[in-house]
Amino acid sequence: MDVDWLRALCLSFPSVTEQIQWGNDLLFKVHGKMFAVAPLEPAAVCLCFKCSEESFADLTERPNIIPAPYLARAKWVALEAPEALTREETATLLRTSYELVFAKLPRSVRQGGRTRRKGKKEARRKRRRPR
Repeated sequence: MDVDWLRALCLSFPSVTEQIQWGNDLLFKVHGKMFAVAPLEPAAVCLCFKCSEESFADLTERPNIIPAPYLARAKWVALEAPEALTREETATLLRTSYELVFAKLPRSVRQGGRTRRKGKKEARRKRRRPR
């Protein structure tokens, strides 16, 4: 697994952006919510991503896969070695991570509608009935 392959895969998902954050970590986000993190410099882990509760338990029992530092309570795992998963497994798990994060977005964002919330005055004005 290399960064170019990871970028091509993650950026192929709808509405995904990439961002360098926390020094040299490459983050992949969907509508501002991250679903995968990869350090660009040598580090203790090579990739972190969100997973379901079931797969979190299964994955963390495998060698070279640990609960992600700082993110484990949100069911994120970290790969200590690129060969911990095959490319196919990695691609499937990254797609699942994307879908889990996307599913938690507000309905208006998921449906492609407006993302700005109405202010209190606008909401009140709309609720009033004409006299």
